[in-house]
Amino acid sequence: MEQTSLKAVVLAAGKGTRMQSETCRLPKVLREACGKPLLHHVLRQLDFVAPADTVLVVGYLHELVEQAFPGYPTALQEPQLGTGHAVLCAREQLRDFSGTVLVCYGDMPLVRRETYRTLLEAHRAAGAQCTLLSGTCEEDLPYGRVLTDGEDNFLAVVEDRDCTPEQKAIRDLNVGIYAFECPWLLAALDQLRNDNAQKEYYLTDVPALIQAAGGRVKVCKAVLNEQILGVNTPDQLAETERFLRQRGEA
Repeated sequence: MEQTSLKAVVLAAGKGTRMQSETCRLPKVLREACGKPLLHHVLRQLDFVAPADTVLVVGYLHELVEQAFPGYPTALQEPQLGTGHAVLCAREQLRDFSGTVLVCYGDMPLVRRETYRTLLEAHRAAGAQCTLLSGTCEEDLPYGRVLTDGEDNFLAVVEDRDCTPEQKAIRDLNVGIYAFECPWLLAALDQLRNDNAQKEYYLTDVPALIQAAGGRVKVCKAVLNEQILGVNTPDQLAETERFLRQRGEA
């Protein structure tokens, strides 16, 4: 895939409240696993996207993230009003772009390069305007379930707390990683509403908006296991470090 046809937006604005301590106030993506920031591990797996085409959405202590990763364009999310708002903050960097946008997270360092590529290849092969990555995991995780028809066409994302017993049994979990055709993404972001309890703008609402506008929304299903894990607590950081060492990435 040509570099000019692909950009990445990496969400890296969070404080990581549950990981803060008196001795460490770093942004979550700068917390280290195996001696390297979490964001370093993510960007290493995204090395097929040029740094100039990889937008880091930053927020809490953004100067530290910018200093640690020079050469990457940044977009400031301040205040932080949800994942949809985070991508919307990168609009200036995406305004004149007509290719594919990969959206992923700076606190998910275990997602492999091959997984991102598989998502992008499925997106391109389907001629879709949006493709979600869904993953199965042996652990019982409180992630949203991705509902599809028999041909992996998107039906809905149902949050774990809202699932019926039948939906709870679905193992296709919403990873939060997407491929979008940029014009469709920007148009849908403009339609996002924050009429929810948190008053936030959610990226999970975007696929349905694209579908309602006539776009094709597909689901790329994969066996992800540990790749699906994000880092929100010290225990999860230790678990992530263990997996990285097992892979020989320490």
